[in-house]
Amino acid sequence: MTDFSSERSVVHDGLGLVELSGEVDLYTAPRFKDDLVALVDAGVVDIVIDLSQVTFIDSTALGVIIGGVKRLHERDGRLALVASSRPVVRILDITGLDRVLTVFGTREAAFAGF
Repeated sequence: MTDFSSERSVVHDGLGLVELSGEVDLYTAPRFKDDLVALVDAGVVDIVIDLSQVTFIDSTALGVIIGGVKRLHERDGRLALVASSRPVVRILDITGLDRVLTVFGTREAAFAGF
């Protein structure tokens, strides 16, 4: 198992960030979900999920992302992804999620998108 980390922060009023690294899978996705839900519950309406340091992502993690989109949509919020690593970009492409989610190559571009 590789090192996994999930860290949440509020960048500024209403804009949050979840930074992930390592493998996001069945075992680590619950921690990711906890960070995402905590931001939404704290009143954050726009969230950037930074996947640039993620080496592997599975369907459980994709489900957390989709669940986050639904939670934010209920609050007129938005979610954006930062994806630059080949494995993550490939999964987003294969699943078609890159066509329904807003995906940026850098965190700065994602923040500017809000």
